[in-house]
Amino acid sequence: MELIVISIGTLSKNPLWNERTPVRSSHATTSLIKTTTADDNPAPVNLLVDPSLPGEILDARLHERAGIRAADITHVFLTNWRPVHRRGIEKFAHAAWLMHPEEIEAATASLENAESNLARQGQSEGEVARMVAKERELLHKVLPAPDELAANVDLYPLHGYTPGQSGLLIAEPTLTTVIAGDAVPTAGHFLAGQVFQDAWDLAKAKESLLDLYELADVIIPGHDNLFITPRAAGL
Repeated sequence: MELIVISIGTLSKNPLWNERTPVRSSHATTSLIKTTTADDNPAPVNLLVDPSLPGEILDARLHERAGIRAADITHVFLTNWRPVHRRGIEKFAHAAWLMHPEEIEAATASLENAESNLARQGQSEGEVARMVAKERELLHKVLPAPDELAANVDLYPLHGYTPGQSGLLIAEPTLTTVIAGDAVPTAGHFLAGQVFQDAWDLAKAKESLLDLYELADVIIPGHDNLFITPRAAGL
């Protein structure tokens, strides 16, 4: 098992820094898990989480940080369907794309609603309609993530920011790591006990955050570098 942060994300505006308007380009933290399948005949697994940067840039980062290329990725996991978390996903068309079933369901419903609105407005053609069709094409390739994605890598629901926002739980004998996605925007948000205020369900988002205080030793947040939690540090 090897866990590598391929690219550290950032927020376009961070309210903890008194930023009220966007001052930079947002991108999500992208991580790589190098492990094996969880069966009697284990095969190599290179699982990429939230391919946020453009595909060619991620290909270079994978080579720099992990000594592999985009073609070596076997699986891609999306913590949610927000576009910033999947800018480079088409670079990994050969891999299996995975996401929590509830996030797939919510994204599908949103696209159906958009298509219905366009039809009512007589706008079934045009740039917006093409964008919606492209989203539908991409989403069609996403498979429901199983409870166990690979050896010692489990799906971990952290609903709230979006209906099916989910992370990955990496259980090792002496360490529990959670790739949390937008359930934890940054280390600063975690320490301040804050979540994204524009969450789909703010109460659920706060519940998910509290859950991580009890569970995780290390967290990879949605838009920041990994950090050790106060719990693990004995604080």
